[in-house]
Amino acid sequence: MLPIISIRDLGKKYRIRHQSDTPYRTLKEDLAQLPRRIFRGKTDEIVEEYWALKEVSLEIEQGDRVGIIGRNGAGKSTLLKLLSQITEPSKGSIILRGRVASLLEVGTGFHPELTGRENVFLNGAILGMSRGEVKRKFDEIVAFAAIERFLDTPVKRYSSGMYVRLAFAVAAHLESEVLVIDEVLSVGDAEFQKKCLGKVEGVSRQEGRTILFVSHNMNAIQTLCNRAVRLEGGSVARDTTDIRLATHDYLGFGAARFATWRNPAPSSSKLPVVPLGLHLHTNDDQVAPAIVTNDEPLWVVVDIELKALDPALTFGYALHTEDGQLLYCSYQTDCREVDWPRLSKGTLRLKTPLPRRLLNEGNYRLEFMSRFHGRQWLTPPGSGPTMCFSVQGGLCDSPLWQERRPGILAPVLPWYLATVESP
Repeated sequence: MLPIISIRDLGKKYRIRHQSDTPYRTLKEDLAQLPRRIFRGKTDEIVEEYWALKEVSLEIEQGDRVGIIGRNGAGKSTLLKLLSQITEPSKGSIILRGRVASLLEVGTGFHPELTGRENVFLNGAILGMSRGEVKRKFDEIVAFAAIERFLDTPVKRYSSGMYVRLAFAVAAHLESEVLVIDEVLSVGDAEFQKKCLGKVEGVSRQEGRTILFVSHNMNAIQTLCNRAVRLEGGSVARDTTDIRLATHDYLGFGAARFATWRNPAPSSSKLPVVPLGLHLHTNDDQVAPAIVTNDEPLWVVVDIELKALDPALTFGYALHTEDGQLLYCSYQTDCREVDWPRLSKGTLRLKTPLPRRLLNEGNYRLEFMSRFHGRQWLTPPGSGPTMCFSVQGGLCDSPLWQERRPGILAPVLPWYLATVESP
């Protein structure tokens, strides 16, 4: 049997335009330059070619549940847009042997002025379904989306959660051979996400539909998928049926002897705060090994180059489990303002303690993040440098708990005998 999707030497090129001088100019300055651009054909723009995908070749069989993973900018969404025929490749070819239903962002294919009922039929038509096919599945779609009360309300009045419930219900219930999902399930609540994953697994196993699933949630990838494709820099870095190996490879576990990361090219960054290093230090200020115990005092150390001062500048780290679950975030602005570190331009080193006797045995990923609070992300979640380490042993002093504790965390908390006054 031929693969349902065949991809050969696929590439997608974009042109990025830059101003050769300052990127910020007044309207007066732009108008003064306009005659020169029109009559002399001169421009002060620099055009850069950027390959979002390079030499990608894949064959996907019918019924495969393929998790596509990689860091932000790796080319995941570009690949799905090419497969969904939203944009055309710059080189290479894609052969699709079936209809594709795409769920790439909230409300894809919906018209805001139409009602939920009308958009179900519109979306079905866009996906190549006949009116009869849509009518046959209509009641199931509405029941799954749980929007019966708002079915005849224009979707422009829907919340983002209602949007994604209806969009997913349409894509999952209509009879396409390939279902493409790009991280949109994160919009819904936990119960809806669980319901969606169950539906996706059901249509794949029972109906033989092919699933292409992009997510940063490694637990969802491990639960749903039977194959993983990791993209890096627009190319396929790994294609395997060993899902755990692929997710660990993506997260970086087991790749280093020491819990440290150093920026290989700090001079190339144009950000006002450039991460130079991310380390785990012992109490004597030495870089910790990649495997530490739960009870030893450890410090998270961040080296940065600060190019500009801003009162809204916030940076810190997020701690994730090996499955991608966020445990907590810590920023230098978490405490009272009078206790914030006094920052200055130049190279700085800051440190904060890693909570003792909190983490369970397992693998963890620590990621640098920065932003102007309330304005914009500089290093948003999922795009910053990461450092990985493992916790083994030192869980507590009790003779009853010398191995991994149940649950995600393993805090050691004191208990006291309380005095109860008689009535």
